[in-house]
Amino acid sequence: MALGGTEMFAAAALAILATMALALVRAISGPTVYDRVLAVNMMTTKTTLLIALLGFLAGRPEFLDIALVYALINFVSVIAVLRLFGRRV
Repeated sequence: MALGGTEMFAAAALAILATMALALVRAISGPTVYDRVLAVNMMTTKTTLLIALLGFLAGRPEFLDIALVYALINFVSVIAVLRLFGRRV
């Protein structure tokens, strides 16, 4: 039985949530600060994907703009955190 459009997007959302759970485990148990920062970066990237997916399912294209702004804020904040920790080491 083939999946319809909504079921496929629900499956994609579940897959994204599963990878976010794995990233959370990595963020908690990462051996170094850089592993933890990378895991948090991955979680925020997956959140961006979920926002875009929700916007598509709801028929609200402005959610894509929100997702892009969230991704830019994520990028800038990760660079700032890495520079901060790079100076301490």
